[in-house]
Amino acid sequence: MNERIKELAVRATQKFSRFEERDSWEKLFAELVVRECADVLDKQIAPPNHPMNSLGYKLKQRFGVEE
Repeated sequence: MNERIKELAVRATQKFSRFEERDSWEKLFAELVVRECADVLDKQIAPPNHPMNSLGYKLKQRFGVEE
């Protein structure tokens, strides 16, 4: 597994205790992955004039990740 994915998994699990639902950390992990991908898109491809037209924004919107 990629080191960055491992870092995101650790970050997600640290936010939740072992007594909380597994869905909680999995949802956060998925959100962190989507945010990371969106950030890369926006940094690699010059975003249009309006931030809501950027590929990163559209990716987060597609997966229901809020700003």
